[in-house]
Amino acid sequence: MSGPRIDPSLYRERDLVPIRRAIVSVSDKTGLPDLVRALVGAGVEIVSTGSTAALIAAEGLPVTEVAEVTGFPESLDGRVKTLHPGIHAGLLADVRLEDHERQLTELGIRSFDLAILNLYPFAETVAAGADASEVIEQIDIGGPAMVRAAAKNHANVAVVVSPAGYPEILAALAAGGTTLEQRRRLAAVAFGHTAAYDRQVADWMDAATGSAGTILRVEATLARSLRYGENSHQDASLYTMSGGHGIAQAEQLQGKEMSYNNYVDADAAVRAAFDFERPAVAIIKHANPCGIAVASTKAVDPIASAHIRAHECDPVSAFGGVIAANRTVTLGMAEQVADVFTEVLIAPDFDPDALRKLRTKKNLRILRLPADYRREPREFRQISGGVLVQRTDSFDQGVNSAQSDSTQWRLVSGDEVDAATRDDLDFAWRACRAVKSNAILLADGGASVGVGMGQVNRVDSCHLAVSRAGGRARGSVAASDAFFPFADGLEVLLRAGVRAVVQPGGSVRDDEVIEAARRAGVAMYFTGERHFYH
Repeated sequence: MSGPRIDPSLYRERDLVPIRRAIVSVSDKTGLPDLVRALVGAGVEIVSTGSTAALIAAEGLPVTEVAEVTGFPESLDGRVKTLHPGIHAGLLADVRLEDHERQLTELGIRSFDLAILNLYPFAETVAAGADASEVIEQIDIGGPAMVRAAAKNHANVAVVVSPAGYPEILAALAAGGTTLEQRRRLAAVAFGHTAAYDRQVADWMDAATGSAGTILRVEATLARSLRYGENSHQDASLYTMSGGHGIAQAEQLQGKEMSYNNYVDADAAVRAAFDFERPAVAIIKHANPCGIAVASTKAVDPIASAHIRAHECDPVSAFGGVIAANRTVTLGMAEQVADVFTEVLIAPDFDPDALRKLRTKKNLRILRLPADYRREPREFRQISGGVLVQRTDSFDQGVNSAQSDSTQWRLVSGDEVDAATRDDLDFAWRACRAVKSNAILLADGGASVGVGMGQVNRVDSCHLAVSRAGGRARGSVAASDAFFPFADGLEVLLRAGVRAVVQPGGSVRDDEVIEAARRAGVAMYFTGERHFYH
């Protein structure tokens, strides 16, 4: 089945379309009286339905009820109002064609130039916990049909589906009408509106019938175009997901526009810092930590303490890094950050004096997280031809529930460690999850001292962590995001002088690895759970 074919030579050119007749039917009545008052003042005839018509009449403005146009009363408790040729012929008539104009005249139907429409509050009704019968009554039929009709006929009709579009219509009134470019753009928004609405209905129906999960629907709206992607020859944009509470929703308080890489690093930094309940700071370069730390227990300014300890892990790499804090940034931390070139600083909030200090660094991007920041429950990654979806890795899941409770770990070599060492192992295990695999992290006193990340074998990661730590490796603790497949990687750490180790265990050669730790007299714990991060 296909639509009719019309000889292109029959079309008459039409760019500017004066607004003479409009149909108005909205659930969201924000700003509607002012818009209709302006339309009526410009001589526009208003056709409307139900509660919308009642509101317009209550404002003392002239309005024609849809039933007067159709000659048919609203029926079936309002289920049938606008589903009539008297309305849809007026929306769909392509008046660039003389034959369409002739047919309208013969049928006694007048065309519309403007449609102000939005749909029943379906999602809001579901969110309010309404029962199925109430939800079903909020599945709009006539509204989407009119929106789609007007959008299809954007050569002749402008359609607006949100109060956010009203200022543009007011401007068009003053300019003598809508342009084809405007109508085409508004039509694209309108089709997106009905598509999103249908997705909401489909998702609810899927859940109601037990079919949820068989189809992946992700809705995201263009927030802004970025200068470029990972490299200057790649186009890039930021889209925000409906209901999101993360980096994409953060408020930028100052600095240059965020880049693609800035967003990636900022997300990794927040992921790392918010793995801790204590005041914590993570410094990220190329999505990997060059320093993670929690505050000293004796610190007067905890978040400043966490920052300086994270910075001391690798001051060279921290240059040009991205910093995330899980507490309000204080003046003390701001003064420390101001001394180091930093691309992005992101936190839940900033003390006023801290913000004044940071604003002296004009190129520093400062982001404030949304008040309800939280990680998304699912993660998506595009692959060629498809999408991978997984539940977000978190310490409050699996074996190590209750925030990675170390009392569930199994001691496999050496003696039980003292409280301070146990705290360091807890810290290292949490921090290690933020490091790209293969990951080894050395820590001491609640701060990373050496990080080995992203290597193709665990031995190289061990060498890298020890090399970065230097003399600080002796007496530190070590965490590995996955098991040691052989004893050789662990032996690198033991020779460097680590005092305790935590790792998932589970290798077929666990016995060899355990024996190496025993020979060195080092305590080693198995968590039973790995934390790969690719």
